[in-house]
Amino acid sequence: MSGPKVKRIKSIDDLLGLDAEQEQQFTDPAPISQETSQNVIQLIPPTKIRAFRKHPFRLYDGERLDDMIASITDNGILTPVIIRRIEPDEDGYEYEMLAGHNRQNVAVIIGLELIPCIVKEYLSDEEAWIYVIETNVLQRSFKDFLPSEKAAVLAMRYSKMFSQGKRNDIIEEIKMLENPQYVRENSTCGHDVHKSKSRDNLGAEYDLNGRSVARYVRINDLIPELKARVDNTEIILVTGVALSYLSEAEQGMVEAVLSENEYKVNEKKAGLLREYAGKLDADFIAKILSGEKSKKPKGSAPPPLKIKHSVYSKYFAPDTNASEMERIIDEALALYFSQNGDIPDTA
Repeated sequence: MSGPKVKRIKSIDDLLGLDAEQEQQFTDPAPISQETSQNVIQLIPPTKIRAFRKHPFRLYDGERLDDMIASITDNGILTPVIIRRIEPDEDGYEYEMLAGHNRQNVAVIIGLELIPCIVKEYLSDEEAWIYVIETNVLQRSFKDFLPSEKAAVLAMRYSKMFSQGKRNDIIEEIKMLENPQYVRENSTCGHDVHKSKSRDNLGAEYDLNGRSVARYVRINDLIPELKARVDNTEIILVTGVALSYLSEAEQGMVEAVLSENEYKVNEKKAGLLREYAGKLDADFIAKILSGEKSKKPKGSAPPPLKIKHSVYSKYFAPDTNASEMERIIDEALALYFSQNGDIPDTA
């Protein structure tokens, strides 16, 4: 049974530097070898590859998408995408994209039947995440990322499962895929932030202070819908941090209330929601977001009253002390309300 077209290469330097003869071999049908190697490029239908689950990065749109469409239409996909094999799922996918979501998207748009892929076998979820994160960091400026994208990068870099050694190796591989003439850097460079768990060290790589890193790491715990509101500046970063302490179910209720109403979430409301985390329901969330819960209740006592001298001086001698006047006024008021049958309830 024939499968996707395949071409072997002997070294990483040959990966993209294909001469005319090699290009012909690459485009001709060839059986798939049972041997698994990262130095094998396979031509695979893009429709067989699903997006990475919980992929945190936006796809290109607008002018950037148009430029990529024009480039791939004219030149094809020059840099192979990186995918991993999965058990076929209910939608018929056999692979999962790690690096190359935009190239795959363009391939589908312009109708390419096959795209060049490097298939990774037996990757851990940690390693898969490193491919996803680091490819985007290398290709785009961190400053251009949306808040939710920055959150994904920093949360993964700061997580306990993240290995700096594996990251260095994968970064080197990605750089060589992008540029076959790339010279490997000193593998000991970079901070091993997961030994020191220092937010400041991690932040230094991205021109952030430790507090900002901590906020972005918290933002990564928001559900996608609330992350989108942070990206759209509808929810500011510190407000999103407070909401991140709610459970996923409670965040879902917050999103539902916001979607059904025109309420806004400010830092005060988010702080109140966090205060009641674990005890929230939709009605209570609506009261907080509408502002009803934040309104100060009316006091049970009447407001303070000062009696003018011209009023009480008509009834008291000049030498009457204050306590005596208060006693007489109290008795007079009690008599007044008892005779009128309207004694107020002050309990």
